Amino acid sequence: MSDLCLNNRLEVQRQTLRDRGICVVIPTYNNAGTIVGVVERAMEQCADVIVVCDGCTDQTLELLGAMPKQPAIVAYDKNRGKGAALREGFRYALREGFAYAITLDGDGQHYPEDIGVLLKANQRHPGALIVGERKGLEGVERSRGSKFANAFSNFWFAVQTGQYLRDTQTGYRLYPLKKLKGLSLLTSRYEAELELMVFASWHGVKLVSEPVNVFYPPREERVSHFRPTKDFARITLLNMVLCLLAVVYGLPLGVCRFLLKVLRSVYSLSIFIIFTMFIMTPLVHIYLLIGKITERKKLNLHRMLNFASRFILLYHKIPGMRYTESNPHSEDYKRPAVIICNHQSHLDLMPLLAQTEKIIILTADWVWNNPLYRFTIRNAEFLPASRGVEVIMPQLRSLVERGYSIAIYPEGTRSLDCSIGRFHKGAFYVAQELGVDILPLVLYGTGKALPKHGRLLNKWPAHLEIDARITPAQMKSFGQTLQEQASSMRKYYKRRYTEIANRVEQDV
Repeated sequence: MSDLCLNNRLEVQRQTLRDRGICVVIPTYNNAGTIVGVVERAMEQCADVIVVCDGCTDQTLELLGAMPKQPAIVAYDKNRGKGAALREGFRYALREGFAYAITLDGDGQHYPEDIGVLLKANQRHPGALIVGERKGLEGVERSRGSKFANAFSNFWFAVQTGQYLRDTQTGYRLYPLKKLKGLSLLTSRYEAELELMVFASWHGVKLVSEPVNVFYPPREERVSHFRPTKDFARITLLNMVLCLLAVVYGLPLGVCRFLLKVLRSVYSLSIFIIFTMFIMTPLVHIYLLIGKITERKKLNLHRMLNFASRFILLYHKIPGMRYTESNPHSEDYKRPAVIICNHQSHLDLMPLLAQTEKIIILTADWVWNNPLYRFTIRNAEFLPASRGVEVIMPQLRSLVERGYSIAIYPEGTRSLDCSIGRFHKGAFYVAQELGVDILPLVLYGTGKALPKHGRLLNKWPAHLEIDARITPAQMKSFGQTLQEQASSMRKYYKRRYTEIANRVEQDV
């Protein structure tokens, strides 16, 4: 049973790696004694493994060619160094359509079984460069040169980037291939890994350390191509160049990136305030005060909200947030439904309003009382959820009879990390009482663009998936009780959100 569970877990992991566009790149130079074992273990964890034979002169190529299940192999005759091997491996991965590459060494030092650790880190931090911080280095017998080299590298990396990492020399990493700068590489040997991290940091790529295991065989069995005098000289020269570039290139680039982020945020906030205070609210006041408030006037108010939201989203008026929609089931909103959507950000309201003119949103108290737009949303017949479903049910029933759909966030509150929180049963109770369908909308990215408690806008894509309606009869398959339905629907949302994230996060 345990073997079956392990195989199922590995199959899910392999599929998730493929869904997220992640491959494994293993550079190797004369590691005939260990390479087959490393590749076999890596292929158990990941279906897409690329081995770069960096001018191997031993039996590495023959051994790889004799494997029953072979990896992709990139080979060339002359040894060029680890940096060149990584470059060739990354270029091959990009040509094959991969978005990320996990690198590990062919000498057996890294555990391929930790590929899952880097995968989970990638899911938590999409678009980041994940650095596998080797655990337990203090208890491993290493030469003084090796210890000094790591401390030396850590120090200069902190000077050049303003960020401290405890293990900058590890070769176990996950690289966001589409964000890598300097693939031409100033250096071709193993210090190129440090250079890639420095350039990534300068270009705003998030760097995250994640603990991984490491194996050090007895000193007499270790295979090392490190040449103390030459390589220390190369590292010293590289750090001198990088320190100079940090002043004239890295620092100005970081300042410009921060200023652009501030300008993007100030611009968006200014547009929002001007539009709500000086355009939308006065227009609504004038329109509603002239003559009687009729059903036609109320519908026209909804049309204004719908038009404004679609204009802002589809014409990219939120700088840095590219918004897309998918409607595979051709939903037209002609029949009223209870629309449910996961909740991540202040920005979530616009994708809902952009769906249809006939939509009523149950809002939080701070939205209901907000001086910027309370006049508009109250006249649009939005309702505060805090009144309780039983109290507002007559109004909801009347609205549904007039053709309006009711939009509810089942989580009730925004998520800090964009994960799907616990679903409350209120939305399912409303649908049951009104006898209407549940219409799930799955929203991705707004919480990344503007996180909860965030003040500045990040550059991030947002996507809305409009799923198929679920009739009252079909809801029984989610559970007999409202609590069971809420719990099952949350599991459904977690699965759908992960599917969307796997697809979208290949391009972040």
